[in-house]
Amino acid sequence: MTGWRIREGGWATNLDRPLSFTFDGVRVNGFEGDSVASALIASGVRIVGRSFKYHRPRGFWGAGAEEPNGIADILGEHHRPNVQMTVEPARDGMVVRSINGLPSAAHDRHAFLDRFSRFIPAAFYYKTFMFPNWHSFEPRIRAMAGLGALDPDSTGFNAVAPANLSCDVLVVGAGPAGLTAALGAAGRGQRVVLCDDQAMPGGSLLDRDAGIDGLDGRAWVAQAIDRLRESGARIFTRTIAFGRYEHGMTGIAEYCADGKAQRLWRVRAAETILATGAIERGLPFANNDRPGVMAAGAGLHYLNRYGVVVGRRIVLATNNGHAYETAAGLSRGGADVTVVDLRRNVTQTESAFRVISGQIGSVLGRTAVEGVRLVSGEQLEADTVLVSGGYSPTIHLYGQAQGKLRWRDDIQGFVPDREIAGLTVVGAAAGQFALPAVLKEAAEVTGGSVPVADAPRYPLDIAAGWPEPEAGGRIWLDLQNDVTAKDVELAARENFTSVEHLKRYTTLGMANDQGKTSNLQGLALMARITGRSIQETGTTTYRPPFVPVPLATFAGHRGGQLMNPVRRLPLEAEHRADGALFREYGGWLRPAWFGTHGEAEDVAREAVAARNGVGLFDGSPLGKIEVIGPDAAAFLDFIYYNTMSTLKPGRCRYGFMLTEQGIVYDDGVLVRLDENRFIVSCSSSHVRDVQMLLEEWRQDRFDRARVFIHDATARYATLTVTGPKSRALLEAVDLSVDLDDATLPHMALAFGQLGAERVRVTRVSFTGDRSYELSIRADRALALWRALKQAGRAFDAVLLGGEALMILRAEKGYIVIGKDTDGRTRPMDLGVRGPLEKKRVEYIGRRSLHLPAVADQARAMVGLESLTGSVLPAGAHVVVRDGARKRSIGFVTTSHFSPNLNRPIALGLVEGGETAIGQTVELHHLGQSLEARLAPACAFDPEGERLYA
Repeated sequence: MTGWRIREGGWATNLDRPLSFTFDGVRVNGFEGDSVASALIASGVRIVGRSFKYHRPRGFWGAGAEEPNGIADILGEHHRPNVQMTVEPARDGMVVRSINGLPSAAHDRHAFLDRFSRFIPAAFYYKTFMFPNWHSFEPRIRAMAGLGALDPDSTGFNAVAPANLSCDVLVVGAGPAGLTAALGAAGRGQRVVLCDDQAMPGGSLLDRDAGIDGLDGRAWVAQAIDRLRESGARIFTRTIAFGRYEHGMTGIAEYCADGKAQRLWRVRAAETILATGAIERGLPFANNDRPGVMAAGAGLHYLNRYGVVVGRRIVLATNNGHAYETAAGLSRGGADVTVVDLRRNVTQTESAFRVISGQIGSVLGRTAVEGVRLVSGEQLEADTVLVSGGYSPTIHLYGQAQGKLRWRDDIQGFVPDREIAGLTVVGAAAGQFALPAVLKEAAEVTGGSVPVADAPRYPLDIAAGWPEPEAGGRIWLDLQNDVTAKDVELAARENFTSVEHLKRYTTLGMANDQGKTSNLQGLALMARITGRSIQETGTTTYRPPFVPVPLATFAGHRGGQLMNPVRRLPLEAEHRADGALFREYGGWLRPAWFGTHGEAEDVAREAVAARNGVGLFDGSPLGKIEVIGPDAAAFLDFIYYNTMSTLKPGRCRYGFMLTEQGIVYDDGVLVRLDENRFIVSCSSSHVRDVQMLLEEWRQDRFDRARVFIHDATARYATLTVTGPKSRALLEAVDLSVDLDDATLPHMALAFGQLGAERVRVTRVSFTGDRSYELSIRADRALALWRALKQAGRAFDAVLLGGEALMILRAEKGYIVIGKDTDGRTRPMDLGVRGPLEKKRVEYIGRRSLHLPAVADQARAMVGLESLTGSVLPAGAHVVVRDGARKRSIGFVTTSHFSPNLNRPIALGLVEGGETAIGQTVELHHLGQSLEARLAPACAFDPEGERLYA
């Protein structure tokens, strides 16, 4: 093809917004609204890919999802293999690489394979590679197989969490039939969902001349869309229905605006209407796979939509009248067009282009179209051949619903043969190609008014145009898998005459286009070879998906929100208004820091301000699991490593929960409200797991009538005030609670009031400074938070994010379960041995802690001081040398730069760490060796005086 763009452009392109991208390393210019294909055609690119088996050069055939040749990999951060360039929007800066061609499609080093095609016909590998053993050849063959290449370093195609949708009527296809049916259903007050794979609804009305209700096609489409939106109909564009499943469910895939994500919708509709149109077929002639041979409708599509003329000297081969509209349009676009019509007695009635009654025998040219030779022997100069061999109704979803097909000679295609409950096929998909009849039929399905359409200027009036047995030359049926008419004849000679056997013997229709343009020609040829009708020969089984769908789209329900839903704070909106930057912590979306100066600067500012004054932190995700009942104290003694039954009402105690193997499972504070009521304040990320652990042991070991468990985490918000000025700030808020240290000492609680709302004030600290946790009903938290912020202005209070809190905890040597512990950390490793030696009642993990193997384990949580002044890498191994080998004796669990100490700090679990304080150790990380000095875990205020300051 020698395509070019007309000055006016097409309706989809904005010539004021140029863009560029690269294809096989060559820069290609285009405009906003272009597809990758239209930009390449306009730039004169002829070879865009290579066929799978013989590596023959291929150009674009179609303009939509039927495209077999224009497949490419989209490179970059979101690498996507095997993308159809005909439906991929062009984006500025994108990198496109052709598939199956090295180093490029135009210059493929494997092109020599075509010279050996006579030795590698259909099914050759079944016969050739059996001796001496298939497995001797398999690795090399598989290495050459495949199309696009995966990039293991790419983040891949981002799947969005799948969603469910229900409606009264689902209309698949937004062409004239689909829009009319949707309007009728919406007019009856039904809930309508309309989906279409194009960026704009309208179907054929966007490319062909049509008049409806006194409007041109595109104007009528715009009016119809406005009416549907006013009625509340939901309209999906760039969304394709790929599968029909049990119980009336239709799977549709919606491409997001940036093209880097796709959402799976499971749509359940009381009634589904398929207005999916039809796919244009080719005609049989030798060398019909040359770059420059294209579907006639695609040529019209590129012209009207993008303003791209696909060639300068065009021969249009057809067996029907629809193709004449393409000839007329391209002639107006400036192309020299000659129509070669195989129908008999065709007369010249057009003045804009030449019409010949005849048939193409072969295409001339080695790597692209240079002309054609007719069966009569006449040669015509051409750089492009457009082909229209009729239309195959798109009945794939109908077939997936177990629908049976019937052959119609008048349209030379298969159409639905019987009704299926809840499923109706209309328009071209049902074999109706005249616009007035299409609109009438679609309106009748839903009881809507019938739009008045102009009579078609070019009726279909189709004649048969199928491959003939023993025809000369290489006639290509499946352009991607290199299946020729001779391959079908070979299958018939070897008795593979069933269409299902034919498919597998020749790989006809097994490429990623699933034979949309090739299957019917192959089975028609088989019908002629075997003396059967096309109806008797039948079709292969239609299976989903209709188009390739990324596996990430189907796998979406196994990850993201639906695997582990992100939980949100009651005060999220307030935090966002205060400039919070959010991250996910243990399943909760929480502020990481506040400010706009950057992470390092803002986090350091918060940590310093909280140490020197007062900080406000939203700790609402902390677990608040209530354990109630006469046996609650005994139950918690069994659950905790520590003894909890001796805890007095109004007091708190820090403790560990263990697994049956004695491994630290969780830590936190237990609050005792009265004799029979406790609150388990576990780690934010462990709330559900801790609740399950409590329930499991309650049911197994305790009387369920005497112990009750209730998770109240979501009911209450917990707001923390920490720092030397925390008490002064709370006194300014006036919660009607006595904050005197004698009344409310460290690890005690009291109750106050904020207006009419009760507030629980617990004096616990996760920063090492004086701190207070305020728990209040979640729906009343905003008033308390604003009161704290208002009072905090007098004390220069800072809003504290999760990153600064981690630094404050690390400065004090406070651990974070799952970060400072691993799958074999026991309480003795963390310096807590008392219960092991003194606790006499049974508890989870007790037996395991007394095993000899555990007693011999000697690890300790220690600090590590960097000797280079740089932050130590978390995860680095502490190693000792055993001759030439290194052995790991521990690892760095937490590492930060402390703005309060003005130096790096780190924590680690190290064998014999307690006895080695002060020693220099070697660290190993990603091939590098570092040095550090072992130090006490608590680097800030080791005496703990600030808790009471």
